[in-house]
Amino acid sequence: MYRRAQILSLLLIWLMEMNYLCSTFVSAQNGTNITVSTENHCPLECICLSSKQVLCNTGGLREIPTYLNTTVEDLSLSKNDFSLIDSDAFKSLRSLRKLSLDGNNISAIKPFAFRGLSMLTDLSIQYTPLSFIGRYSFAMLHNVTLILLAHNRIKYIEEFSFAGASNIKLILLTNNPIVTIQSKAFSGLNNVERLIFPSGIRVIESDAFNGLSNVGLLKLTFMDLNSLLPFTFRGLSYVQILNIQDSDLGVIKPDAFNLMDHVDNLNILNNKIDIIQELKLTNENYVGLLRFHGNHVLRAPKARNTRLQVHTISAEKNYFPCDCQIHELFQSDLANGTVHIFRENNFCISPMEYNSSPMSAIDFDIIAKCHDKVTQDNLGSCAASPLRRQFIIILIFIFYAVQ
Repeated sequence: MYRRAQILSLLLIWLMEMNYLCSTFVSAQNGTNITVSTENHCPLECICLSSKQVLCNTGGLREIPTYLNTTVEDLSLSKNDFSLIDSDAFKSLRSLRKLSLDGNNISAIKPFAFRGLSMLTDLSIQYTPLSFIGRYSFAMLHNVTLILLAHNRIKYIEEFSFAGASNIKLILLTNNPIVTIQSKAFSGLNNVERLIFPSGIRVIESDAFNGLSNVGLLKLTFMDLNSLLPFTFRGLSYVQILNIQDSDLGVIKPDAFNLMDHVDNLNILNNKIDIIQELKLTNENYVGLLRFHGNHVLRAPKARNTRLQVHTISAEKNYFPCDCQIHELFQSDLANGTVHIFRENNFCISPMEYNSSPMSAIDFDIIAKCHDKVTQDNLGSCAASPLRRQFIIILIFIFYAVQ
């Protein structure tokens, strides 16, 4: 009985094999290319969950595999040993929608590394030693939902890194030691919902955002700048929200915001500012709302250096010097012509006896204007000069008498 069952089983297997061979022969006769061995090939280092989803994690790969099924849509190459992503590295995988390269030993990404991936929506390169984003590294990416670049060692972003990329919902750069954003780093990038930078940025070069357009949120936080340079935001256009917050801005130089345009909300929040040399937003900037809140300003701008042609200005909970500079501040556009309300909503940072006091509690009538103070000092110097001359004459007389 047992032997009869074995014979029946072998016969069944033989019939199945013959059926497969016949179907293969018929398909070949009909001109169909039979590439079963190629299309269903799964590298030993990978797990192919289907023809569209492949996991090659912790496989020790040193090069990006080029022999994968061309229909792969979801590819994870995490925790391998890639050191370089070459140009056109994924040209044979044009169906890719999700690509993860997390946890690799990536030190450089060549120009146009992801060219041709027109269907790609999610790209993640995190937890790698990548130290910079080179020119054209992420160029020509369209319709990518996410570019996750957090938890790397990126120190600077070169010009044109994202040239030609568009329709990106989020570029995440948090947890990187970025020191410098170079000129035109985001030139050619448009239609980005959120662009969020890490803490610790020390230099934003002039024209850093030139050519960046149609942004939902551009967020710059926890920076340590010597200055906000002239033309930092030149060429930045059509931004819903620009946040500059929780940073040491150093000196705000003239023309820092010049030639940016169509910013719906400019929020300058909770920063330390040494000097505002100039703060000008003209009609050509098309700024809808300026929120200047919670800032500590060590030297306020002169009235003539503050020009805010903005639809709405909100200046609250700031700390300004309450010395002779205060009269210039009250005449500036930051006060927006409502000195009484401005005094109620802002505080003093100096002199020491006024520190943290609400402006509304200070009698500014007893504080001379800066030019009045200079005049008084000069008058005092002039009054003292005759006494000084008399003293010198007496010394000369004594000297000659002794001789």
